[in-house]
Formats: sequence, structure tokens, C-alpha cells
Amino acid sequence: MLTIESLTHLGLGRASDGQSLLPRVLPGEEVDVAQDGTVRIVTPSADRVAAPCRHFKSCGGCAMQHANDAFVADWKLDIVAKALQARGLSPELREIATSPAQSRRRAKFSGRRTKKGAMAGFHAKGSDTLIAIPDCQLVTHELAACLPALEALTVLACSRKGEIDLIVTEAPLGPDILISTDKELTPQLRVELAALANHHGLSRLVWNDEPVVMINPPEQDFGGTKVTPPPGAFLQATKHGELALLSVVEEITPKASRVVDLFAGCGTFTLPLAKRAEVLAVEGEAGMLDALDRGWRGGHELRKVTTEVRDLFRRPLEPDELRHYDAAVIDPPRAGAEAQIETLARSDVPVIAMVSCNPVTFARDAKSLVDAGFAMPWVQTVDQFRWSAHVEVVAAFTRT
Repeated sequence: MLTIESLTHLGLGRASDGQSLLPRVLPGEEVDVAQDGTVRIVTPSADRVAAPCRHFKSCGGCAMQHANDAFVADWKLDIVAKALQARGLSPELREIATSPAQSRRRAKFSGRRTKKGAMAGFHAKGSDTLIAIPDCQLVTHELAACLPALEALTVLACSRKGEIDLIVTEAPLGPDILISTDKELTPQLRVELAALANHHGLSRLVWNDEPVVMINPPEQDFGGTKVTPPPGAFLQATKHGELALLSVVEEITPKASRVVDLFAGCGTFTLPLAKRAEVLAVEGEAGMLDALDRGWRGGHELRKVTTEVRDLFRRPLEPDELRHYDAAVIDPPRAGAEAQIETLARSDVPVIAMVSCNPVTFARDAKSLVDAGFAMPWVQTVDQFRWSAHVEVVAAFTRT
């Protein structure tokens, strides 16, 4: 018999033997572990609930459906707090903003041929076993309704023994699908894919890097401005999460008339901010900035937006380039933005809104700004990846 003492940041339970890390357990529970590794809950926690999804035990897409929402919220806030404490930081932690179930609007599925046709779904945890997920409680109804189309695409795009990736993004006029496959795109296959896209009401279908079908532009709405992102481009996982992050960014920068948006992507923050401020959008991928620029030019009542393609890891904006801006918004990838944060710390930018999908690199970069004289009074945590170990944060930094 083992007792679960705590959870790791990945949701694994630390057992009282000092060695075991067990999945789908909660602190305080007593468990038995069989020879084959199967865990039996002997004394359940008061925080344990029945998983809302029938695929939870087999699918690897979620890690924490066995815990109630209050426990998961506290656990995620603790992940953020510990990352900050490791850097000597202790700001106020605001109440977490959690996206509802069935709100994930973009997901990466896998497809594989079967004897009866094909299967599209998610992998079992730590395995190459593919799991069908017709009743997934994570993705939107629109994405779940795509599964028959994904299976049909798998029959066409996948070899008998191989596997393909299918990135699906919800769009107003039909799903936007990017297929990653080793199979050759032939003229006959183009005809079959076009017929399939029409039959299933897809907006766009892209084969590796090559657009095959565009029936309707797969537009996304950024603050009332329509943007058609490049295939597979980054998009906040849920609309709820996007609006939560945007609300905080706008709260931090209400008086800024000139804003620099670093790692701007397709304009998640740039275009809403352009309703009241001139914005320089800087991003390393030209295709994303092209999409942003087209959206801005087709928008209404927006202030001036300029774009610059630039690798901010190797060539961050220097203090003299930042001196004209009232505020900076920065939303780097998981690795953080150590080089760009260093130049922001030396600049005279008075306000910074920093968004991050990694509490550890966020804490590192936040510490650099605090040491340079910025105040960080609070941190807002946003949970777009419900029932997973992932969490996002956004915070205000102001010069003292």
C-alpha cells in the first residue's frame, strides 16, 4: 500500500516509497500497484470525480479529468507560484481563467489505415497506439464533427502501414485542414481530395506545404478584423483563452498610443490594439505577417500597423529601436525571450505586457525585468488546455 504525497507539475503522483510516480492519482489517496503497473485506488480523495470523458482511461490527450475543477485550478496556480518562487518572486496570483469543456478549436489528430477503412484520433499516453475519440470532451463540436472527414482523408493520404498528422482548425465557413504525409500528391489524388473537401464542407485543404483546395477563406476574427492565417499557423487554443489574454493585455496598456508587439503572429493582439494605437508587429515568420497585413488593410477604423520580419532570438530590437513606444507586448514561444527581454530591460519602454505558455521561462524573464527596476504586482493565469499540465500566464511590468 502506498500513499500519494503530492503531484508533480506534469500531474504524476509522488508516492510514499520515494520512487514511484503514478498517473491519475491525487494527494492523500492510498493505492495498490500491481506487478503490471496497474494502479488501484484503495482510499479515494474527496477531490476525485468521475471523468467526464469516456475515453479518459485509454486516451493520452488529458491528464487530470479525475480531479474536480477547483483542485485542478489550485494545482495549476501552484505550478505558477512555484516557478515564480524559484526566482524569488511573489506577486499576487489572480483567480485562474479556465476555458470550458469542448472549447478547443484547433487540434492535431493522427490518422492510420485499418482493415475496415481508417481511424483518426489521439495516441494513448506514451504509446504509438491510436485511440478513436468520437465523444472527446476537449475539442469543439465542430472539430469532433470533422472525424468522418479525417478518416476519409486518411484513406487517401496514408500508406497501409504508415501514419499521418492532421492539424484541424475551426473556421466559420468550414474546417481548415493541414495534412502531413509522405505520400506523393498525384493529379488523380487532387481530384479526389477536391471532391472530398466539397462533400465534407471544408474551407481549405493543404497537403504538406501545398494548398490543394480553397473553397472559402478560413478566416479568424481578431478584435473584429478578419485574417486568413497560413496553413497550420499558431492560434490560441480556445477563443475563450484568447479573449482572456487580450482582456489583460488591454488592461495593461490602456493609455499607450504607440505599441510594439513582439512575436506578433497573425495579429492576435496587434489588430485589437490597433483600434486605438499605432502598432509595430514583429515576427519571425513572413507568412504570418503577410496575413496580418492583409487583415489590417481590409479592416475598418484601425490605426497604422507596420510589420517587420525579424528573428527576435538572434536579433532582438535594441533599446534605440524601442525608444518611441509607450508599451510593449511580448508573447514568445515556450523557450521564452531571454535576448529580447534583456534589451527591453535596458530600454525606456515604461510598460510591458508579457504573455507566456511556460511558467518556468516566464519566471526567468520576469526576474530580469524586476531586477532592471520593473514592478510586477500581479500575474493572471489562463488555462486554455483544460485537464492538461499546460498553463499560460500574462503579467504587467511597469517601471518604478
